[in-house]
Amino acid sequence: MRRLSPYFLVNFKSYEETAGDDGLAFIETIERVSEATDTRFAVAPQLPDLRWIAERTSLPVVAQAAIPRSDAGMGDATIEAVADAGAAAVFVTHPGLEVGFESVGPRIARCRDLGLESIVWVADRETARAALSFDPDCLLYERPSDVASEAGMVRTDPERIERFVEFVADESPRTSVFVGGGVRTAEDVERAFACGVDATGAASAAVEATDREGWLRSIAAAVPD
Repeated sequence: MRRLSPYFLVNFKSYEETAGDDGLAFIETIERVSEATDTRFAVAPQLPDLRWIAERTSLPVVAQAAIPRSDAGMGDATIEAVADAGAAAVFVTHPGLEVGFESVGPRIARCRDLGLESIVWVADRETARAALSFDPDCLLYERPSDVASEAGMVRTDPERIERFVEFVADESPRTSVFVGGGVRTAEDVERAFACGVDATGAASAAVEATDREGWLRSIAAAVPD
C-alpha cells in the first residue's frame, strides 16, 4: 500500500451488511467522506468482493488474508491473486488468523516481491521482535481480547501503546504501527494517534453505526493531516 500515514482502515470482516452490493454501497459512503474531508481511509472488503471493489474505488484496498501460491490448497486466497485483483496490502496475520512464524517470513517476502504492503499482527513486544526480524511494512498491535470490546488499549492503557511505538521506532524505523482492538469513537482515534501510531481502524463500530456517514465524518475529524 502506498504510504498513506496517518490513515484509518474500515475492515468489513464477514458481516452480512458488508457483502456484495451492500459492501460497495458502504465503500461509496467511505469514499464520499474521504473526498469531502480530505482524510486518508482504506478498506478491507470481503475477499470474494475484492476485485470488483478495487475496480470501483480509489481507496486503497487491503486483503483480509492471503498466502503464497506455493503453499496454497483448494479454497485458499493467494497473495498473487489478490495482487492481481488490485489489493494494495495484505494482512499476513491477524487475531483471527494466527500463523506460525516459520510461515510469516515467506509471506512477507512474497508481498514485497509483488509490491504489496505486509501487515503482521502482534500482541506483545516479544512477538513484535520476532516479526520485525522479517522486515514487515506494518505491525498491527492488538490484544485479541480487545476486539469488538469497549475496553481497548487506547482507552485503558495508552502508555503501553506509546512504549510500543518507541520500541518499534528503535528496532525498525521503517516499520509503521497500526493499533487496533476496541476503537469505536472519534475520541478513541484521537487517543490512538496521540500515542504516535501511523494508523488505526475499526470493524464492528463502523458496521454497527446507525448513521454510518455521520460516524465516518466524526472519525475523519480525528485523523491528523
